[in-house]
Amino acid sequence: MTALFALATAVLWGLADFGGGLLTRRMPALTVLVVSQVAAVVVLGALVLGTGAWSEAGPQLWFAVAAGLVGPAAMLAFYKALALGPMGVVSPLGSLGVVVPVGVGLAVGERPGPGQFAGIAVAVAGIILAGGPELRGAPVARRTVALTLVAAFGFGAVMALIAEASTTLNGLFLALFVQRVTNVAVGGVALLAQTRRGAPALPEGTGPRVLWSMLPALAFVGLADVAANGTYSVAAQNGPVTVAAVLSSLYPVVTAFAAFAVLKERLRGVQAAGAGLALAGTVLLAAG
Repeated sequence: MTALFALATAVLWGLADFGGGLLTRRMPALTVLVVSQVAAVVVLGALVLGTGAWSEAGPQLWFAVAAGLVGPAAMLAFYKALALGPMGVVSPLGSLGVVVPVGVGLAVGERPGPGQFAGIAVAVAGIILAGGPELRGAPVARRTVALTLVAAFGFGAVMALIAEASTTLNGLFLALFVQRVTNVAVGGVALLAQTRRGAPALPEGTGPRVLWSMLPALAFVGLADVAANGTYSVAAQNGPVTVAAVLSSLYPVVTAFAAFAVLKERLRGVQAAGAGLALAGTVLLAAG
């Protein structure tokens, strides 16, 4: 079950990253972040009301609040990086945050077997290689790498926090709702401050109609992201966090292939080899 839900997380995060990256090339990253998360709040609010999940409220929700505070900063940095650089490079670097939940798992006493350790090593090496050795270059490229690394460790912190925020399905709905409400509150304040400084919330020369036309895509990004958080939480609760975190972090492979299929971004030989290693590591982890 852990492997299945973790791989589902990778697919959902990969598609959400691809969609978020495309949208950020057409409108400000903060707008993409806030509007997409509002869609997630609406759906999660309905689930919380329909399931009576409020009864699961407890001190563990502070983990969800913390995840909601860290998440917007990480997502904003990541969307900006996706807008600046090739998705097939940025997304694999963004998965380096896997060291945070893996470190937490090891700290609490998890000890994967030899096969799983080998799978972790192979998968992480594949994720890194899938980005290609394109870390040098102009100042814009260096800025892209810096933004991506900030996002990576933010994502890793969110993974670790959300796994601690609930122990039941209804509790998971409530935790994700609290996280997304916090996301919207933090992102909304930042968006308001940005507009007061004169930065547009929408592309210059456009109006609300443009936002309305992009609403389905924005909703997809928000819902895919929150669904990925949910499947990751289930994976982490039903098996070793180390395994769940590494398998979930295969999402860059999904993003890279989506960019190849839709945007025709060329995959270099080292990227293809990295994708192959990542898949081989998946097999070792699942078998272990």
